[in-house]
Amino acid sequence: MIKWLLLGGAILLEVSASLSLKAALLHPGWYVLVVVGYAGAFLMLIAVLRAGMPIGVAYGIWGALGVAVTAVFSTLIFGEPLTVLMIFGILLVIAGVLCVELGSHIGPVRDEPISASEGAA
Repeated sequence: MIKWLLLGGAILLEVSASLSLKAALLHPGWYVLVVVGYAGAFLMLIAVLRAGMPIGVAYGIWGALGVAVTAVFSTLIFGEPLTVLMIFGILLVIAGVLCVELGSHIGPVRDEPISASEGAA
């Protein structure tokens, strides 16, 4: 449960930082939130990985939900367009991440990380 809360925090921080980039174009003080948000998002993502979530799942969900939430909020806050094609693309990304997450429960479990010699082959 804690890894999902950490992942949610990482997503919220990343979305906040991304939206702050747009706000900083007119008001440079927002760059502080950009830096803090991205740094915090990566620190929380590290904590998610340390809590045992596979990187493919964590990064996929983080990226997909970050894109989706940022697109929706940029429409609400900044009046940017959100077209039917964009919505379809967001749904495709989310569907792909769901496939990765569900597939991570089906594949073989490996107790040890891949060593450098195994990965080079």
